[in-house]
Amino acid sequence: MKIHDISLTLSETLPVWPGDRRTHIERKMTLEGGDMANVTYIKMGAHTGTHVDAPCHFLKGGSCVASLPLEILVGEAVVIEIFGESVLTKAAFQKVSIPEGTKRLLIKTKNSEHWAQGATEFDENYIALDKSGAEYIAQRGILLVGVDALSVASFHDLVATHEVLLKKDVVIVEGLNLANVEEGNYTLYCLPLKIAHSDGAPARAILVE
Repeated sequence: MKIHDISLTLSETLPVWPGDRRTHIERKMTLEGGDMANVTYIKMGAHTGTHVDAPCHFLKGGSCVASLPLEILVGEAVVIEIFGESVLTKAAFQKVSIPEGTKRLLIKTKNSEHWAQGATEFDENYIALDKSGAEYIAQRGILLVGVDALSVASFHDLVATHEVLLKKDVVIVEGLNLANVEEGNYTLYCLPLKIAHSDGAPARAILVE
């Protein structure tokens, strides 16, 4: 068994969405300072690093992240690679092989190179799905889609892609690092923090082969 950690490491230098505060990590108690234990405080947004979107992120009356079905977040998954495309459209997906019956699809693009190089600044020119790509994913019966950008949707067109997927109950995982993962079949374990009433939550995501 081989385990691939496809999560981003939370740190104060990790890029965040424009307008969001960077992650703040503070050691409030220290052994060196004479305290009985080391204790760390963390301040960050719910959509920081590797995270899962809940329906209420874009849908009025949508469910929160604590109620996402775990049976979708854990199970067989397929990793595909799409390079040479600036936008993940329906046509782009039709050029690659997605096995029939795929329920969890993770999409590796040049975004993962960004993470492999230790990016510290947000790049708004990341690769993401447009509405037609989202509709294609939903029509294929895919239950979970994971991307290696901080958003499944393009920077200047966020709403339509999210709405298409969330209205079809497709779970969205964003901020994956697939740099060291090859195309193929894996078992995905992706567990977001169980935060009450939240529109998203950071997650630890791994692939097992």
